Amino acid sequence: MEFIEVHNGEISLNVAIAGEGPLILCVHGWPELWYSWRHQIEYFAAQGYRVAALDVRGYGGSSKPHEISAYTLKNLGADVAAVGRHLSDEPVILLGHDWGAPTAYTTALLYPDQFRAVGLLSVPFVPITEHSFYDLFAANYEGKFFYQKYFQAEGVAEAELEADVATALRKVYYSISGDATDRAFLADKPEDAGLLDGMVDPQPMPGWMSEADLQVYAEAFSQGGFRGPINRYRAQRQDPAELSHLAGQLLPQPSCFIGGERDPVRYFIPGNDLYADPGRTCKDCRLVDIIPGAGHWVQQEAPDQTNQKLAEFFAML
Repeated sequence: MEFIEVHNGEISLNVAIAGEGPLILCVHGWPELWYSWRHQIEYFAAQGYRVAALDVRGYGGSSKPHEISAYTLKNLGADVAAVGRHLSDEPVILLGHDWGAPTAYTTALLYPDQFRAVGLLSVPFVPITEHSFYDLFAANYEGKFFYQKYFQAEGVAEAELEADVATALRKVYYSISGDATDRAFLADKPEDAGLLDGMVDPQPMPGWMSEADLQVYAEAFSQGGFRGPINRYRAQRQDPAELSHLAGQLLPQPSCFIGGERDPVRYFIPGNDLYADPGRTCKDCRLVDIIPGAGHWVQQEAPDQTNQKLAEFFAML
């Protein structure tokens, strides 16, 4: 594996690359790194692909602008497109997990000729509207705690998470994994509660994340902090204005969706299962798979099953 630096204007992006062949470009979510795709990089590099995974701006070895507006989907999409152009003259397969999924599908809408297929993990495609995700959550969790509401006040979540980075990450990773039994991430807490209140600190972590794996994340967030990553949650309210020209568009590229059966994301909207029909707003959804027992970190918790389904999808292209 090699690491290169790709520039999008003043933004420097750290990108991990392995293998030779058609390019697969991977985009991570919160709170993660390029490292979240380690199992896919190894597997598909051995299958004849060139696999790249970037540190999204705000994370790891990439630039960390301070202002909230730097983290809109339009800006994140420009970063992803810049990496794709740098690494390939041909259209690219794009994968996204968690916030990386909306980043990936927005990038594919903004730069349709650059991307030939889109794989979404844990978060399905939702067409752009005049309302942000935050508007939806604020309405559904009025008077209640919801982590995206908690993230809006600058510095508050940063202070809580940075007080003990390794412990915070253990709690967050475990709380929305398939191993958690208490649904702590969606627990009914007072509106003024902290993110980590009520979360289990697993000792040790489940087998899908070793102590060495956790240390990779802990070192990165200890050095880079959480402001950039959390700014994505703040910037989402700016997305509708910047993306109004994409409103209502369906995802045009061949796509797939892979989720974990026990992922709390599917129940973020009370009374709705977001995984019930995740391909309905895609023009060409070719594969949907909900992996039994897996939680939110599906490509890390169930790498073999995830890789198998992605390989099936790639074979359809």
